[in-house]
Amino acid sequence: MELLETGGRTRTVKRCSGSGPALPWDRFSAWLECVCVVTFDLELGQAIELVYPHDMRLTEKEKTSICYLSFPDSYSGCLGDTQFSFRIRQTMGHKLSMNGDEETYNRDAPVVLQRDRAHYYGFVYFRQVKDSTVKRGYFQKSLVLISRLPFVNLFHSLLQLVAPEYFEKLEPCLEAVCNEVDQWPAPVPGKLLSLPVMGVVIQVRIPSRKDKLGTSPLKQANQENLLPAPMVIPTVNELDLFGCFQSILIHIQMLWELMLLGEPLIVMATSPKISSDTVLALTSCIAPLRYCCDYRPYFTIHDTEFKEYTTRTQAPPNVTLGVTNPFFIKTFQHWPHIIRIGEVRMSGDLPKQIKVKKLMKLRTLDTKPGIYTSYKTFLHKDKTLIKRLLKERYVASLMPLQRTITAWKNPPQIRPFIKEEFMKTLEYAGPQLTSVQKGDWIGLYRIEARRPQKFN
Repeated sequence: MELLETGGRTRTVKRCSGSGPALPWDRFSAWLECVCVVTFDLELGQAIELVYPHDMRLTEKEKTSICYLSFPDSYSGCLGDTQFSFRIRQTMGHKLSMNGDEETYNRDAPVVLQRDRAHYYGFVYFRQVKDSTVKRGYFQKSLVLISRLPFVNLFHSLLQLVAPEYFEKLEPCLEAVCNEVDQWPAPVPGKLLSLPVMGVVIQVRIPSRKDKLGTSPLKQANQENLLPAPMVIPTVNELDLFGCFQSILIHIQMLWELMLLGEPLIVMATSPKISSDTVLALTSCIAPLRYCCDYRPYFTIHDTEFKEYTTRTQAPPNVTLGVTNPFFIKTFQHWPHIIRIGEVRMSGDLPKQIKVKKLMKLRTLDTKPGIYTSYKTFLHKDKTLIKRLLKERYVASLMPLQRTITAWKNPPQIRPFIKEEFMKTLEYAGPQLTSVQKGDWIGLYRIEARRPQKFN
């Protein structure tokens, strides 16, 4: 018998001479550190209800951070289901010692996808619905995946499958899912992986350091003929950058410079989803370079680094923070770069582009959306690139996303065509951008839109 410590877990293992160790939860820990269930307790507030596997040892600081970061701030008012991400420091003296397989993974993976030795990534599925059987009047609970791998797309897709089932069937469902994950093949860069869970096969390919830039990961691998048809995740980590940056597209070059230089930056948003998606999009926009400064997709006043990041006795640290509490408007007034994002509308109309404003205007709690900075870019704005980014056609925006089309669900509906929304898009995505024929294109479309439409 031998006592073995791996990460935050201590196990007693019986080794057989002449054969490799068959450790419990070894395959599971190649993907996830643990799964946490966070609930709201009337006396304690947010509290961890369950950690699985049960032998996972989290420090009290880590548990506290996970609790507070797994619920939207009270100002966010998130009803229904919400998904977002966070990132926390691992407690000092509780660092990961990687085994040979994990070292091999880091050697073969792109730097932006390497296993993090000092931080945990949290992927949250939060549900808040009215419930008269609960004293507070609401059911409030989060299912949280904790990992050292920044696979935001993969783990949020996994949560979409697992969380609704868990909220109905509770711990037995979670135990079954964890046992399935424990049977997954190891995360190997460059290999097409089939990951079965809850009767679905997730098919994904982790990029390799040897991949050529600009090529599609799934096109580089032979598709497996699986039955039922697999749920294909096109990328383990890449977000929809256009969607994340839709209200700040015209400033993307300036933001790229800020991230490249590691400037201190705050993202103030109306929900943890917008906050975390924006921060993750910012830190990834300099890929294939790794963003080497600290970043917190979602940050609260309860965070253990709150005092460290809000002190005025020294210059702001090189970190990118995503926040939702209006309290931070005053707290971070001395920071050099602040992005204030309003509610993002999910319509075909591209949101109005927010303006760059002077920091002195960031004073009141009802501050309007904007980028508050005095930064002057080193490079000239690429107007051609900006025009290309803004040329998203309205009709294309009505189509369902590819990830919503699956073999085991009814086909998603195309959103209705609304003339008023379509007309608004012509100002930035009309034919005048590409056609050599000059004139009143928008007026032409307005006349055509007034005519009664006949369909056979």
